Amino acid sequence: MSYMERMKALREDFDLNQTTVARAIHVAQTTYSDYEKGKVRIPIEYLIELARFYDVDLNYIADISKVKNKFPDK
Repeated sequence: MSYMERMKALREDFDLNQTTVARAIHVAQTTYSDYEKGKVRIPIEYLIELARFYDVDLNYIADISKVKNKFPDK
């Protein structure tokens, strides 16, 4: 699974629409849609925001890990 597919799967798992997630990471819905479709690579700072939003680590979003570990505390 690619990170784009993982982003979409997480959004669907939480029963959210793209607009809600886009607002959470402070981008336009059309920009977020482009991230999910792979038209534009998502910048790392937005991946971090997604990980915080979903409370999962970046390894899960990047599909390096199949385990949903929590986002690390500082």
